[in-house]
Amino acid sequence: MRKVVAALVFGLGLGWFLPTGAQEPAPGRFSMEKSETGFARLDTETGEVTLCQEKNGELVCRMAADERAAFERELDLLTKRVEALEKAVQSGAAAAKPDLPTDEEIDRTMSIMERMMRKFMDIVKELEGRDTTDEGGPIPDKT
Repeated sequence: MRKVVAALVFGLGLGWFLPTGAQEPAPGRFSMEKSETGFARLDTETGEVTLCQEKNGELVCRMAADERAAFERELDLLTKRVEALEKAVQSGAAAAKPDLPTDEEIDRTMSIMERMMRKFMDIVKELEGRDTTDEGGPIPDKT
């Protein structure tokens, strides 16, 4: 009887120290790829990437930035934008057209430009009509 109890105690004690099968990763769960700076370890179940480097004879791993979550947030944002644009097209709301000037505004602008050009040309003609400079000598050639 003592041997049975001793074997039972030994078996229970041994069970506490041995890791359970549920805690160990499934075979083939991780995939390792060589990178420029070390290794990238991919967890095929969760999609998490861990970057590992060899330092002082040990493999040191750190979690990579989770680009997947950022990608999914961006994808959700773009999906919402596309849905909003599709609703706008279906409701007949076209893209906002730029406000073009009216005919009155164009006519007014052209009138102002015409007056400016006439005054400028008058000044040019006045300057061409002068025969001498302020010192009394001839105007030098412009070429």
